[in-house]
Amino acid sequence: VQVVESGGGLVQAGGSLRLSCAASGRTFSDNAMGWFRQAPGKEREFVAQSKWAGGRIYYADSVKGRFTISRDNAKNTIYLQMNSLKPEDTAVYYCAARSWPGHIDRPWRESEFDYWGQGTQVTVSS
Repeated sequence: VQVVESGGGLVQAGGSLRLSCAASGRTFSDNAMGWFRQAPGKEREFVAQSKWAGGRIYYADSVKGRFTISRDNAKNTIYLQMNSLKPEDTAVYYCAARSWPGHIDRPWRESEFDYWGQGTQVTVSS
């Protein structure tokens, strides 16, 4: 199984980027997939999560109203549309996927994801 992110880059504050995460080796339509990020000198933090295709979506408070997570099951890919970017959004963004569905009434924690990408750098200049 491979999970590969793309779409990072340098953008000015107020701009937009769309990150992609392509999974290969198996399908994840019934499993949670999500995005996390790690800024320099900080711990990795949750950004957004899709429980399963068409399932509940969660966002970190810091990105609500600005970021949108979506899935394309045919391509086994998830996306993160990031609008109104701020310098504090600068981080390495990681895609993650769970190996089995499960059902809980809360977002999956970072430790509960099984597959991780290598990350893609997003830099927002002021």
